[in-house]
Amino acid sequence: MSDVVEEAAPRAHARIVYLGPVSPHWEVYGDWGERQVLDEFRARALARLVLLPRDDPQFRRNKERINRDAERELVSIEWELGLPEDSQQ
Repeated sequence: MSDVVEEAAPRAHARIVYLGPVSPHWEVYGDWGERQVLDEFRARALARLVLLPRDDPQFRRNKERINRDAERELVSIEWELGLPEDSQQ
């Protein structure tokens, strides 16, 4: 049995921005889409990122969880980590 993934149009778009080393570290901006979907996604994403700087080892795991949540909820996301493009991994 093959895994067939249907591409569905996103319901919303969010930008997750690293604000810096001083708390709060993160903000989630909804660029477009249903307000309720964005508000619920923002609450879940910030719960995973609260008090967590981007250099913390837990950040990578939580970033993947947020990516999966966005995929499941059909929210396209963009990460702005404040790093030069060539040094992002």
